[in-house]
Amino acid sequence: MNYSSRNKNAAIIVAAGRGERAGQSGGPKQYRRLGGRSVLDRTLAAFLAHPQIDVVLVVIHADDHELFQNHTTSHEKFLDPCIGGPTRQASVYCGLMALQNHDVSKVLIHDAARPFVDSRLIRSVLDNAGPSQGALPVLPLSDTIKRGRDGLVVETVSRQNLYAAQTPQGFDYPAIVEAHRLASLETTEQFTDDASIAEWAGIPVKLVDGHPDNKKLTVPEDFIMAELVLAKTIPDIRTGNGYDVHAFEAGNSVRLCGVDIAHKAKLKGHSDADVGLHALTDALLGTIGEGDIGSHFPPSDPQWKNANSELFFKHAIELIRQRNGTITHMDVTLICEAPKIGPHRELMRAEIARMSEVSVDRVSVKATTNEGIGFIGREEGIASIATATVVFQSETR
Repeated sequence: MNYSSRNKNAAIIVAAGRGERAGQSGGPKQYRRLGGRSVLDRTLAAFLAHPQIDVVLVVIHADDHELFQNHTTSHEKFLDPCIGGPTRQASVYCGLMALQNHDVSKVLIHDAARPFVDSRLIRSVLDNAGPSQGALPVLPLSDTIKRGRDGLVVETVSRQNLYAAQTPQGFDYPAIVEAHRLASLETTEQFTDDASIAEWAGIPVKLVDGHPDNKKLTVPEDFIMAELVLAKTIPDIRTGNGYDVHAFEAGNSVRLCGVDIAHKAKLKGHSDADVGLHALTDALLGTIGEGDIGSHFPPSDPQWKNANSELFFKHAIELIRQRNGTITHMDVTLICEAPKIGPHRELMRAEIARMSEVSVDRVSVKATTNEGIGFIGREEGIASIATATVVFQSETR
């Protein structure tokens, strides 16, 4: 394989199992309904929406093509599903080989039956996986552990340095492919997760914090508890609005939504006067009741002179994430006679998506004129209005 141009992050979702322990009512557990959606569709949603994931591959059972089509939603990040093998280990290897022509740099491997994985955990695993190590999300064991034999306790095992492993598990793609290849050839040991194969192959695996919600649905009782969790969860959805305006002054370009555009003037302001990002920042701050940009970056403070508004925007995003908020949509409308926004709209969307680590399909940039009316109509400045929607995680989830 040629790995010289690897630059993509991929997710393999392992969905080839039969899930016998969960019972057979409703078919394989990954296709069962949970809160009106299949378990697999809920799992996929987290990876498809994540801005750091470029491609998603689902490994399915040979008998499940129709189930897969009926219980998932098409998406531009999807690759055609591949058929798994007789064991989880064999299925993952099939998935890894199916990615060989897709320029993959890092790969996350995740159980389809863990539908409550969130964007923070995906980001943490990706950030900690690299050429020299894998990344494994874990939870410290809290129960007392006993070793038994013939129905009797043999000893109590210390919980110190013992962890429960979760997925997604992240790896350098070439390294985990080679580890799987060697394991398939050189040992008959059956590995229950990919971190075990990495350990066997001598690849260091870093422990990262898992999440209690990221539970694998295994037995019927797990589905009952998952339904109860979803039923009790009251969505905390908040919308914030922002407005900003800046006048023109002598210059030769304007910055709008992070994009520099040649123009006969520039926008006047203490910072870079990015009217689009300013309105959007205020909209985000509005979802958490944190005032406006001026509250956090006073124009009277000389340190913000000519500052890049990306700094303000990312500050608002960080405050939201500290409160367990997830940005689900951002909409910006630029109001000006000139410059023309249309040729730059997609780049603006991409820049906002990059800064916020939100999928570009959740970012909208629009433009309108003021029909020659008022200071905007006289081309004396530019205004912007913005709306942001944020979902905050409930205490029950």
